[in-house]
Amino acid sequence: MRKMKSVVGVICAAAVLATGLCGCGGAASGSAPSGNAAATADAASGSGEPIVLKIGVSTGENDPRNVAARSFAEEIKEKTNGAVTAEIYDSGSLGADAALIGALALNDGSVDVVISDASNFSDYEPSMAVSAMPFLFEDFDTAWEFMDSDIEASAEEKLLDDNIRVLTHYCNGFRCVTNSIHPIETPDDMEGLLIRTPQNPVIMATMTELGANPQPLDFSELYDALKAGNYDAQENPIPVIYNNNLYEVQKYLSVTNHIYSGMCFAISDAVWKKLTPEQQEIVKNAAEASAKLDRESNRAQTEELIASLEEAGMEINEPELGPFKDATASVLEKQKDTLGDLLPRLQEWLAERE
Repeated sequence: MRKMKSVVGVICAAAVLATGLCGCGGAASGSAPSGNAAATADAASGSGEPIVLKIGVSTGENDPRNVAARSFAEEIKEKTNGAVTAEIYDSGSLGADAALIGALALNDGSVDVVISDASNFSDYEPSMAVSAMPFLFEDFDTAWEFMDSDIEASAEEKLLDDNIRVLTHYCNGFRCVTNSIHPIETPDDMEGLLIRTPQNPVIMATMTELGANPQPLDFSELYDALKAGNYDAQENPIPVIYNNNLYEVQKYLSVTNHIYSGMCFAISDAVWKKLTPEQQEIVKNAAEASAKLDRESNRAQTEELIASLEEAGMEINEPELGPFKDATASVLEKQKDTLGDLLPRLQEWLAERE
């Protein structure tokens, strides 16, 4: 039986972003449509009470996923004539990733949409860890192709039993190590580092195999913990490091790219079923369009922000990744039972692209 994780104390936020991009209700402006267009608009509007989707995200408002989520909110409001709108709660104001996913599974009404790392859902379906194995992908295009593959879909389908429906995939980029001690040139340089990770078994196992001491902490607490010296290191994609000012409290960035962080845009299945078929199509299409925006923004920021981090005072190095890949090969091996038939499918998929 798959593990169900209890959720205690999911915080209900009192305010939404001040951007005004994600307001509730209200009909779209412009003249009333006529003929078939009017019928389509009426169907999209539905006949019930307006639905407000509460979107929970753990990172700050400038993160690409929040920028993309705002475009999603604008599109659904316009195309449903205000019958379906969205409010975005960023910076962990509704809870950290594990709490957000737990609340979604419980359908407790505190959150309706969660945008989080795919492997963070592995407490509910262990095979969701398949995309987060170390050193699977060498570039964004290959990673995105996998996230949209039937293999990933096979894992996500099982989440429906826990009220979690994945509509599309955002991108969080390739995870890299920062620390306040020294550059990471080889796995030996990881030895003994007290490193913050999310509550994510694959990431923690990867850091352990590299010789570090992983200790999970909610992202909303990370900056202050690093500033206080409670951790030596952390690992996150480059846009997350920059957009959340982690360069202010870490000296060294090593471009290890040890894990690709694909993200699920997941909606409560119970809420999904409240939407009319026309509204479901609008919401899904808007989610997919916002995912394209998020992906390209993440790729661009990954390429551009290294220079910005260097200008901000970080020392940046790009180690030879072969030894890191060799040191973490056992992580995939140890996931055989967890991944089941997805493992040979993954291996075949990767072999076809060599």
